[in-house]
Amino acid sequence: MTAYIQALVVRSEGLTPAVEEIHLPEVGPGQVRVAIRAAGVCHSDLSMVNGTLSPPHPLILGHEAAGEVIEAGAGVTRVAPGDHVALNWSPPCRDCWFCTHGEPWLCSTANIAALENGSTLDGAPVHVTLGLGAFATQVVVPERAVIAVPPELAWESAALLGCAVLTGTGAVRNTARVAAGESVVVIGLGGVGLSVVAAAKAAGASTVIAVDVSESKKALAEAAGATEFVVSSENLSKDIRRLTEGRGADHAFECVGRASTIRAAWRATRRGGQVTVVGMGRADDMVQLSALDIFSSARTLRASVYGSADPDREVPQLARDVLAGTLKLDHLVTDRIALADVPAAFDRMSKGEGARSVVIF
Repeated sequence: MTAYIQALVVRSEGLTPAVEEIHLPEVGPGQVRVAIRAAGVCHSDLSMVNGTLSPPHPLILGHEAAGEVIEAGAGVTRVAPGDHVALNWSPPCRDCWFCTHGEPWLCSTANIAALENGSTLDGAPVHVTLGLGAFATQVVVPERAVIAVPPELAWESAALLGCAVLTGTGAVRNTARVAAGESVVVIGLGGVGLSVVAAAKAAGASTVIAVDVSESKKALAEAAGATEFVVSSENLSKDIRRLTEGRGADHAFECVGRASTIRAAWRATRRGGQVTVVGMGRADDMVQLSALDIFSSARTLRASVYGSADPDREVPQLARDVLAGTLKLDHLVTDRIALADVPAAFDRMSKGEGARSVVIF
């Protein structure tokens, strides 16, 4: 079965994305066709448009999504038509060195920014973001790129689990391993940053300081579980120390992806503390730290890729947590939009407005 579908495409760098008609390939062995029901607007999608990343064009945007399986190819065993699934933009192969050494989030074959999957635009190949291209009415993906979720889980919640929630929660639980009683500062309060705030609070952090450039994020931060809110400024490190008995935070999470905010997170952390970079930045945005500072501060600086998580195991658990009421996601969704409204959502994101916009199909 072939299909013509609607998808959000950016034809070349500098152009505004627009809804286009795409021809999807037939479902091959080991593949599934998914009707997308909800898709979150992630900062990584904006990075594909604003020059932070340099993907090939034309490009179907979108990677944080959930939907219903409507067709399964030969040999598919993970799911069947009618199943509800969250999409996984970094499906591990389970065979490479990283996968066999307990680090599937670093799979050497999975983290591909954009690729061709047989979809065409005007008869020519079109690339798909992170192997998915999920700002579309349908997608055809490998079966390992879908994770079954309970049918009673709301579509928008299922979509967020596949990126923002897993990334933010995993950064706290898996990468930094925040412990009860520790202090945490979170810089950048988009969907990922707010997920970090919620996970830190759930981990028992005594102080959770949320930082953003916009005062409007205060209510969202408090809804997520922040104990303090600080508007970012040149005095940020002093503000953080004032709230942490003069030491600085035990943990700082940078959820923006800029050298300036990584340095701010570094300065806001106590000696011997941990700085976890969650945001994805530009290749030419260099972080400068003095050799003496690195030695004398004894801080740890590291990244958290996809929450250092195994999505096949952790997404179903997060789904169960949502249904049990122990994981709240309502505060993350600030705008419910149509596919054509994604460029406006990018504008709001660039201005620091709201948390997550979700396309409802």
